[in-house]
Amino acid sequence: MRNLLLAAALLVPVAAPAATPTADWPCIQRLQPRLSLGQVWSGPPPAEGAATPPATAALAERLVQRRMALDEAESEIADFAATADAQALALLMQAVFQRIDTQRATIIQGISRYGHAQVALAGQVETRRRHMAELETADPPDFDAIDAEERALDIDMRVFTDRQQSLTYVCESPVLLEQRLFALGRAIAAHLP
Repeated sequence: MRNLLLAAALLVPVAAPAATPTADWPCIQRLQPRLSLGQVWSGPPPAEGAATPPATAALAERLVQRRMALDEAESEIADFAATADAQALALLMQAVFQRIDTQRATIIQGISRYGHAQVALAGQVETRRRHMAELETADPPDFDAIDAEERALDIDMRVFTDRQQSLTYVCESPVLLEQRLFALGRAIAAHLP
């Protein structure tokens, strides 16, 4: 029954109360800078002020590494759970959560900077277009200046377009971390007594 409730809770979207989107947030996903442990963990809360043992912290550090396959992570969690009580599992989940949420927040800050840069670059492209139109209507036209402005506009447009094409991958990074966090939370919760 508890596993059924946990599975139902995991189907709820992560971005329940999302933060207000900003004009320069470049992703389709709504901006939610931080997650809460309650969104991904229905087990017992870790004891107030309990320190994470070094072995648990080391395991959490290995589990959050995206290069570790989930089946390998589940195996390490099962080995840990064989000698752990509910409180030790809660501390492991808290350690995993803190690491992934910190990584995710750092990535979101980077995406925000990416969005700011794209907005600034779009403004620069528009300024270059206006300047080029002015140069073209000048009498007599300065063809060297027009050519230079056209080259600069082409470079800016190429950079802008390349960055827009990379946006899908960039925006998926926090989502992939959320998915890993949910999967690890599910794997840890499966061993609760």
